[in-house]
Amino acid sequence: MLNTVQSDLFHTSTPGLQALPLKDAQVSYQPDWLSEQAASTLITQLQQSLPWRQDTIKLYGKSVSIPRLQSWHGAPHCEYTYSGLRMKPHPMPEALGELQQRLTDELGVPFNCVLANWYRDGQDGMGLHADDEPELGEEPVIASVSLGAERKFSFKHLPTGERTDIQLENGSLLVMAGQTQRFYHHGLSKTRKIIDGRINLTFRYISPDLCKYTSLSNHN
Repeated sequence: MLNTVQSDLFHTSTPGLQALPLKDAQVSYQPDWLSEQAASTLITQLQQSLPWRQDTIKLYGKSVSIPRLQSWHGAPHCEYTYSGLRMKPHPMPEALGELQQRLTDELGVPFNCVLANWYRDGQDGMGLHADDEPELGEEPVIASVSLGAERKFSFKHLPTGERTDIQLENGSLLVMAGQTQRFYHHGLSKTRKIIDGRINLTFRYISPDLCKYTSLSNHN
């Protein structure tokens, strides 16, 4: 099903979603997917209501506190592992469920989980990485909704080292699909500028079959 979805991804019912000129990738962006008022209301609601936590991951063999808060939500089978951290999903709250359904309707992708990251100020960030965990499948579709302060988001083309930066605005939608995770790393740079907080919501689809396979692999 998802292969068909990806081939038609940019023929969606979201007219403001525009493809970005990144070779070897399928990336699109819409700056005003949510109105500024809706996005500002939602970030306050999520800051107050989600079960935020600061996790510790393994980095070069050492335990390191990640520079952000996060909260993982989705269907019961949607356990997710990255950098040695295995997360079990919290139930999907109504506000996130409404966004997930809208994205499913507009993009034709059956999203069933979301990772919420709260970057509290400019000193919180995300290093360059790929969302290439086995449970996401070979060519995952990642829909990323930004709330709050505008931040620089970077893509690094792995074969050439070429870097492309874009500004993610309040209420914007960024969609990554196809072989983007194979050919690119992406991340959110830290900044010394005094800026307000930002919440990023990355909606994904995890197949129950793939989740069972990776769960067995992680226990072997």
